[in-house]
Amino acid sequence: MINVKKLISFSIFFVLLLGTIYIFRNDIGDFLYKQFILDNVKISTLSPNEYFRQNNYEYVQLTDDFIVKDKQQLLNIYYTIVDNGDVDFTFMCDRDYQECTKDVDELSNNQYVLSNINSFVHPFNSFSSIETQYDTLGKVVIHVNHTYDDEEIEKIEKKMQEIIQKQVGKETDKKEIIKIIHDYIINNTKYDSERSDSKIVKYKSEKAYGPLFEGYGLCGGYTDAMALFLDYYNIPNYKVISENHTWNVVYLDNKWYHLDLTWDDPVNKSGKDVLEYTFFLITTDELEKIEKEQHTFDREVFKEII
Repeated sequence: MINVKKLISFSIFFVLLLGTIYIFRNDIGDFLYKQFILDNVKISTLSPNEYFRQNNYEYVQLTDDFIVKDKQQLLNIYYTIVDNGDVDFTFMCDRDYQECTKDVDELSNNQYVLSNINSFVHPFNSFSSIETQYDTLGKVVIHVNHTYDDEEIEKIEKKMQEIIQKQVGKETDKKEIIKIIHDYIINNTKYDSERSDSKIVKYKSEKAYGPLFEGYGLCGGYTDAMALFLDYYNIPNYKVISENHTWNVVYLDNKWYHLDLTWDDPVNKSGKDVLEYTFFLITTDELEKIEKEQHTFDREVFKEII
């Protein structure tokens, strides 16, 4: 025979239990998340290398919080990892960020946004690709394939020291230093027209190795080569990208200026070497008066130079 009193007592207890669970559902969820998920995932710690710039911009900022809570923080985490020079890194989605893995998937496949990150980091920490893996629990693992390998970096740094000793010497004026390096790169580099026009790849012209060792460069090579020297002299800079072009911007005397070595080294029909200063440390207003097609940039990304 059913004990009615016990059944009623159990029902009341069960209702109270469910009510308590409902009231404290967030606290209980947090506890379970921390105990059974976070504690079993080892979130990486940063290991900054010597090329870590440590700069914040309006588009991306450095972060030390690797439990991602929104899209901007997700972008900031990618930027922080790349800027530090890390190769492998693990972070987690916050349990309340329901769209996290969807946003991770979208970001990992958005080459435009990822390439923007490269604009703000030292060339030696830039990447050729980023591999991203994630699971249903929100664990995200990324692997960074760097643009420059160790052998290239060693050779480039040695070459830079030779150029600095022979060309720059004891010069300390930053604008003059920029001019000296600008002139050196242009006078020792030809634009790689075969690669840009006919897809014939003979040189590493897309990065600094081409201009510094092979005498040929695409806009990426000119820009990286200049950026390396700007970083060496602690001159704030980053790279601006448009749909088909990239160039440097430099911070001098409390103002941002454009610096485009590619367009100051124009290709001409005679094949004669030309050195120009049309795109040497000019403002955005001056740039837009000169050329509006190849130098159209995303103002939401490169906000500092507007």
